[in-house]
Amino acid sequence: MPKKRIVITGLGIVSASATGKENFFNALFGGVSGIKAVSSFDTAMFKTKNAGEAVDFSPEQFLGSKGLRTLDRSTKLAASAVKMGLDDAGIEVTQQNCRDIGIAIGNTLGSISSISNFDKDALTDGARYVNPALFPNTVINSPASQASIKFNIKGFNATIATGFSAGLDAISYGADLLRSGRAKVVLAGGVEELCLQLFSAFYRCGLLAGLKELSPEISCPFDKRRNGVILGEGAAALVLEPLESALGRKADIYAEVCGFGTRFDAYRIDEYNPQGTGLKKAMQDALIDADREPQGIDYLCAGANSTVDADVMESAAVKDVFGEHAKKLKVSSVKSMLGECFSASGALQAAAAVGAIQRQAAPPTINYEQTDPACDLDCVPNKSCGCKIENVLVNAFGPSGCNSSLIISKFRG
Repeated sequence: MPKKRIVITGLGIVSASATGKENFFNALFGGVSGIKAVSSFDTAMFKTKNAGEAVDFSPEQFLGSKGLRTLDRSTKLAASAVKMGLDDAGIEVTQQNCRDIGIAIGNTLGSISSISNFDKDALTDGARYVNPALFPNTVINSPASQASIKFNIKGFNATIATGFSAGLDAISYGADLLRSGRAKVVLAGGVEELCLQLFSAFYRCGLLAGLKELSPEISCPFDKRRNGVILGEGAAALVLEPLESALGRKADIYAEVCGFGTRFDAYRIDEYNPQGTGLKKAMQDALIDADREPQGIDYLCAGANSTVDADVMESAAVKDVFGEHAKKLKVSSVKSMLGECFSASGALQAAAAVGAIQRQAAPPTINYEQTDPACDLDCVPNKSCGCKIENVLVNAFGPSGCNSSLIISKFRG
């Protein structure tokens, strides 16, 4: 039996570079960086100061002012992306269809700030004086659940907590449930917030760019100067539907979800496997699932995040999987503009893949100056490149061992 076709009919995006689909695409393909000095908390105690912060984001614009006081930033980001996705897809949630709509959100670290602040109040004022209205923010499924409550979505509700690959994993999960007939519409994606606690953790672990002597505090994937990540935040919600449903309501179809692969690389909890075994298998599985040959991929939206080992590993894995075609393949990292957004990164990359298909162009890897022989791919340096794009492969992976690849293709009726 042929696999049920799943298409993308809406996008909701909040990112450091822009909010909203078209604004996001304009910034991305214009090479506009959203990485700036952090403004939401004091960085005086840190040597590093920059992040991809969504400074122009106003949740009141999408959610109204009622009930926002007790919601944490992750929930505001996710719910706003869901609202934009619904509006972009032209879907109105009603009592008749609310049980046919589901949400799947990748979110792993979004509750850290809420847990920390809740516990701090308990320790400072005593457990009897904490605000119980703030407790729901401390659970990891709060963003997805609150978004469902806000918009009366009563189908399935899932939170995927697989770290760096969570955004892509949520999209795959949503597509599978559509194929099984358990939903008619799914809002799938990821969210992660920037907060003092997360920044401190990455800083103390020595993972941020700019910590080494004379090293630049910059996100420059594939560049020889790279020395660590710049953190980012954001949310993306992709509206997924079975093809027949989208055609039935005459929806605008942006692209098609064609293949997915995921492999856990049981190497070490805090290091990338230099052999890239899991990532290679994930890419190969996605190609098989999509029934695509390696040479059929026109653009690869890389998971490269400007760390020395990750970018080398991904470059080698791409060359192994794509062979001679790797020399022709456009491979860029939008994290050069957005930062490393952890669970949200894969979803934001998937949105960028849709933009690449829509605009028939590959977004750039900005801040590229010095060639690294170990990363000798066409990384679309500094300026977007117009080219024919039918199939995009998106990679998301982390040092914890999770590796996922998603193939998004131009819709053909």
